[in-house]
Amino acid sequence: MGVSGKIKVGIVGGAGYTAGELIRILLYHPEVVLKYVQSGSNNGKALSSIHTDLLGECSMIFTDIVLEDTDLLFLCSGHGKSIEYLKSQIIPRHVKIIDLSHDFRLKRSGNDFIYGLPELNRDQIISASRIANPGCFATAIQLALLPLAASHLLVNEVHINAITGSTGAGQAPTKTSHFSWRDNNLSVYKAFEHQHLGEIGESLLQAQPGFDKAVNFIPVRGNHTRGIFMSGYTTYNGSLDEANELFTSYYDTHPFVNMAPANPDLKQVVNTNKAILYLEKHGDKLMIISCIDNLLKGASGQAVQNMNLMYGLDERCGLNLKSIGF
Repeated sequence: MGVSGKIKVGIVGGAGYTAGELIRILLYHPEVVLKYVQSGSNNGKALSSIHTDLLGECSMIFTDIVLEDTDLLFLCSGHGKSIEYLKSQIIPRHVKIIDLSHDFRLKRSGNDFIYGLPELNRDQIISASRIANPGCFATAIQLALLPLAASHLLVNEVHINAITGSTGAGQAPTKTSHFSWRDNNLSVYKAFEHQHLGEIGESLLQAQPGFDKAVNFIPVRGNHTRGIFMSGYTTYNGSLDEANELFTSYYDTHPFVNMAPANPDLKQVVNTNKAILYLEKHGDKLMIISCIDNLLKGASGQAVQNMNLMYGLDERCGLNLKSIGF
């Protein structure tokens, strides 16, 4: 770190939604100096010309990354681009990396990235130099299931429906993110085949070795811009009080996960790094609701939470964000 003691940070792929959220957080993070933001298509332009809400907040321009003057690099390019970038660069040994793409989330030979879900791997994250930030759906779903898995209480299939905002599709316009199509509309996509199922499966096996039941996941495109609202159920033989005690105990030391006393709504988490969980018991089924902001706890906020852990800071540092509420 620099003479000031602050973490010198660079961002690769700085034009998208996740990078925009990351910039907003880091500009006001008390322990960070944002040194560089790179965008191949916007080099030389002002950050505020792309992230227009930064007008009056930031005078930086998009430029190249000087790795020798960087402590930590956030990779915010599209899936497949992080692997390309790291192959094309000689990264100094002191530079830590947090990748927000899908490229390093799954275990494979030669992959030395730690899966960056603090509620599962906090101790490993603290000592890591390379982090694979989880996917947004994966975060919401794993938080809903980990307390059961950690107590070996996932005994049957899991059934999940989750709706996400249009920002989950990225900034590049597509048919299904176009306002005229998305507004007042809903649709299912990638039913039972979503790419986040791979990382969910690996995490559940880590928490409950031998778990071999299906996680049946139906993703839905919502007509809102941000936030994931997940509802699911699985077999659970205990009482509701026992389930609430189990979840409360599991998340007791994890500051961003909150157990709701009443059925929650999405606006309670939008614009925050919070996750809100809520439980109901119906016969032998435990219903679980999980709500997060897909761009914050599901992406950039969680990336900063990981950075805080890597540098021995309070997990909440720079993440005291207020929900929109109404």
